[in-house]
Order: sequence, then C-alpha cells, then structure tokens
Amino acid sequence: MNGNAKLLSLNQNFSTSATATTAALTYERKAKETLHYLNDYLDSLPDLVDCDENYDVDYSAGVLSVCISPTIGTYVINMQTPSRQIWLSSPISGPKRYDYLNGRWTYYKDGVTLDTLLTAEFRQIFNCDKITFEINLS
Repeated sequence: MNGNAKLLSLNQNFSTSATATTAALTYERKAKETLHYLNDYLDSLPDLVDCDENYDVDYSAGVLSVCISPTIGTYVINMQTPSRQIWLSSPISGPKRYDYLNGRWTYYKDGVTLDTLLTAEFRQIFNCDKITFEINLS
C-alpha cells in the first residue's frame, strides 16, 4: 500500500470511528434525557389522576419501572446501549424497541412514537385525557 492509500485508509477509519462515537454519545444523551423526563412525569402523575395505592415509579441504572397496579401490571422502559434503542415492556401492548429517528423515539414496525403510545395507553388506563407525554428532544 503506498503512502496515499495508507492515509486514505486511516482517514476513512477515523471518520467512521468519529461518526460512530458521535452517534453513540448522541444516543446516550437523548436516551438519558428521555428516561429522566419520563421518570419526572410519571412520578408526578398521582397529582393529575387517581392512582392505585400500589402505584410506584423507580428509576435506576437506566431502567425505569412503573407499577400501575397489581391488576394492570408494570411498565419497564430501559436503555439498550449496544443497539442504541429504548426498549419498552408494556402490560397493554407488549414489548417494543424504539430507535431515535428525526428527533423522536419511533417503533420501526408501525412508525408510532414512544410518547404517542404512552399517551394513548395511560389515557386508557386512567380514563383521563389530561395525560400527555410530550418528549421534546430538539
């Protein structure tokens, strides 16, 4: 390999590595912002609606657990750093994996965003149209 080819190869590797690092840092920042927002919103939900006495929100090590009630179940929302996704386990709709696309966490199979799904499900659970998850990451 001549000198120019080595330099080109080095530049391509650095560019790819720098792009991957930037993407990883962006993912981590956006995922943490999202989980912090959801934690705060869900923690304040009893101020907006009547919750079961067992309603509980716990956020630790990138995992957010929300026990709605013994009959409804628990939501688990967590970071999946290797795949750069946020994973949701919903007692209503089941498991979903969200990718960060165009400033929104979007489920690739149906195009529905995380905040849209959570708004619909929590409005259904609590029979309250005041519930609105608006994840603004711009």
